[in-house]
Amino acid sequence: MADLLYMPLLDIEEQPRTSKKTPRVASLDVFRGLCVFLMMLVDYGGAIFPIIAHSPWNGLHLADFVMPFFLFIAGVSLALVYKRVPNRIEATRKAVLRAAELFLLGVILQGGYLHGINSLTYGVDMKRIRWLGILQRISVGYIFAALCEVWLSCRSQRDASFLKSYYWHWGVAFSLSAMYLGLLYGLYVPDWQFEMSNATSSVIPTNQTYVYMVKCSVRGDLGPACNSAGMIDRYVLGIDHLYKKPVYRNLKECNMSTNGQVPESSPSWCHAPFDPEGVLSSITAAVACIIGLQYGHSLAHLQDHKQRMQNWILFSLSLLLVGLLLAAKGDPVNKSLYTFSYMLITSASAGITYSAIYLLVDVYGYRCLTFFLEWMGKHSFEYFRSHNL
Repeated sequence: MADLLYMPLLDIEEQPRTSKKTPRVASLDVFRGLCVFLMMLVDYGGAIFPIIAHSPWNGLHLADFVMPFFLFIAGVSLALVYKRVPNRIEATRKAVLRAAELFLLGVILQGGYLHGINSLTYGVDMKRIRWLGILQRISVGYIFAALCEVWLSCRSQRDASFLKSYYWHWGVAFSLSAMYLGLLYGLYVPDWQFEMSNATSSVIPTNQTYVYMVKCSVRGDLGPACNSAGMIDRYVLGIDHLYKKPVYRNLKECNMSTNGQVPESSPSWCHAPFDPEGVLSSITAAVACIIGLQYGHSLAHLQDHKQRMQNWILFSLSLLLVGLLLAAKGDPVNKSLYTFSYMLITSASAGITYSAIYLLVDVYGYRCLTFFLEWMGKHSFEYFRSHNL
């Protein structure tokens, strides 16, 4: 199912239809193909090799790079799509429409409209529909980056540095980051409780309902039980609309069995739903997309390979250094919370990976080595291209 969720984003950088067709950048196709390959690898291989599946809480596994890589390529693509914007109103309308389409498609795919063969039901329970998910998160990052590019680019300063030409982009990124950090570390999380039917937590369905109490009364806690991201989602979305099988159940404290059941003796928070694509963590995901947009500016407006590579490597190493310093100072690398250190490290990793692919494919021309990935990135999802998703 996860591979289907990302499909509509793969050709998001499709150029506007003009009489003169813009040549495709081969490295972008290869990078998209790599994203698809990694997505399928961790989706189907994670059950066999847990080391590549999502980290239960803090830490980085291979699967934790997939979402940031898609956000990165979406940002890069937007710099090419909006290289020239003759009509900002029309460009905004199309960007909002595409973001809305992605969001609604995400609700359909992950909201409960599709069911497994062993749990077929008729219709959707609106009291339990999941509003946020993978495509919804990417749609949020996409619309933030698109609006920045359409309305906040200083296009008359082509001879100026990219930092000066796009200082409003950085202003938005820093503002979003400050908002995220303030809410994550500043909000007070009180004790909370939730109800859960035994039908969803046991092998033998029953109508019995359990009430769990989670003791918190803290501020700035980044554990699974008492973080402010979960509290915001419970208030804004409602606990019944959150993801029912959070990955933190793989932590040793939860003692989850091989069939995915959490025993009653485990801590109360192990039974609680938690959305890894929640409201608060979508803020830093939007910042990650804006960072990808800045890489795209070098690709769109610089012609010299050396200058592009210098910009990308310097930018990537700077992000990586800051991310590692924050992690060393106590900001955990956490995908579920999309912490600031996680956002910087994974964005830097995406930048370094794309730089290596660009050097191999577009500079040295070794396309034969990446032919399969390029094919995956260019031709795998013609249906979604034809529907302009």
